[in-house]
This record gives sequence, C-alpha cells and structure tokens, in this order.
Amino acid sequence: MREVFQQELAEVQDRLVEISRLVAISINKATQAFNESDVSLAEEAISEDEKIDELTIELDELAITILARQQPVARDLRIVVSALRISASLERMGDLSTHIAQLARYRFPDKVVPKSLRGTFAEMGSLVTAIANMLTELLTNEDMALAETIRNEDDKVDALHLSVFDAVLGETWKGEAADTVDATLASRYHERFADHAVSIAKKVQYLGTGAWQQNTGAPHTSA
Repeated sequence: MREVFQQELAEVQDRLVEISRLVAISINKATQAFNESDVSLAEEAISEDEKIDELTIELDELAITILARQQPVARDLRIVVSALRISASLERMGDLSTHIAQLARYRFPDKVVPKSLRGTFAEMGSLVTAIANMLTELLTNEDMALAETIRNEDDKVDALHLSVFDAVLGETWKGEAADTVDATLASRYHERFADHAVSIAKKVQYLGTGAWQQNTGAPHTSA
C-alpha cells in the first residue's frame, strides 16, 4: 500500500508540472500577442485555458481521492494539501494569461497600449514568461534557489507595475480613457500572474525546508 501511495504522490507532482508547462506556454503566447498585436497567438493562448482547467480539475479529484483513501499524515498530508493549493494558483495564472490575450484580441489590429508604454510591457512580458518557465523547473526539480529567483524577479514586475500607474496618472499622459483602462488592467494581470508564481514558490520552499517564507515587500490583494 505504501508503494502505491508513493506512486500516487509522484503522479500528483507530474500533473502539477504538466499544468505549469501549459501555463508557461500560454503566457508566452499571450504576452507576444499583446506586444505584437498578433490575433492568432492570442487565440492560441485563450484556447490553452480550457486544457489547463480540465487538468486542474483532474488533479484536484486525484488529490481528494488520495486524502479519502490513504488518509495521509504529517509531510505526506502537507504535500497533498499543498498540491490542491498550487493547482488553484496555476489555474488562476492560466486565467490571467487568457485576460492578457483577450485584450490583444479585442484591440486587434491596433496595439493595446500607447507607444510610450510598449517598452515597459515588453519587459514585463519577458519577466513573467521567464518566471513561468522557472516555476515549471522548480516544480520538477525542487531547486530552492529557483524559488528565491522567482521572488526577486517578482520585485521587478512590481516595480514595472507601479511605473505604469505613475505613467497613466501623470500630467504628461495623453492616452484616451480606453487606453488608461487597458494599460492598468494589463499591468495588473501581469503583476498578479507573478504574484501567484511567488505564492507557489513559497509553498514549495515550505515543503522542502519546513520553514514558511514571509513576504518582505508590500502586501498584495487577492485575485
């Protein structure tokens, strides 16, 4: 029975990695679509979300079955419960990727944000894509150094997010009302995507070290 249980735990990890890989693919397509006004890539990113949702539901069902049948305790229990929480964050990351892609689709053939902000969003897109790829590697290998790197990269995303707000609230901002709304929404989606990655990284750190890592930056609201 113990061998079967360990196989089931390994399957949980494999499924988390699979979902994370799809999320990384989705955000890569979504940010490219956003920055390049590529409606085909936007549609591809949006279509990824259904698969992410399906795999998340299947993983949750597996985890609940393990809880009911195996009744794990101590670290094994923490692994299963953490998997449920991580899958929820991954599912939300998929949603946020979809939101970014939808903005690109709605504004096609125009670009979503004015020229003055395109460099900022290109950098933000590169950061969240890199974070998603690092998260997949973290879930695969449990390399704790990657968890710290994700947290550091999130600080850069936060700084860019604040710079977008400074820009749209500044006296020199020339954008229309729709430009202001699109820029603030898009910036928020990028920032929340990175925040969810940090949340997952903290859970992996906790499972690996037994110590809960507190946020050192400004508090974030949930989404």
